[in-house]
Amino acid sequence: MKELQSLEMYHEEIKKGISVVMFSADWCPDCRVIEPFLPEVEAKFANMTFFYANRDEFIDLCAQLDVFGIPSFLVYRDGEEIARFVSKDRKTQEEIEQFLSSVSE
Repeated sequence: MKELQSLEMYHEEIKKGISVVMFSADWCPDCRVIEPFLPEVEAKFANMTFFYANRDEFIDLCAQLDVFGIPSFLVYRDGEEIARFVSKDRKTQEEIEQFLSSVSE
């Protein structure tokens, strides 16, 4: 998973193909729970490019996108948001994969 370094990188990277941006933070316990299985999720959805956005570094972007709970996933196709899995709840591997399956078709 590539880590977003700037707003410019965010805007540039989501322009092409299917991009999944995961908003997270180091201090978030629910985010730490999903870390071990994220490489497996990425491998299953190889047609998508995954990005990590540190919520604390992109707090203005989170507010602009109405991302208030983490971990949250936003999916873009050629720069347009097509789906989001945003909530304050802990997410399971099955829930994340089900969400990604629904947008990859």
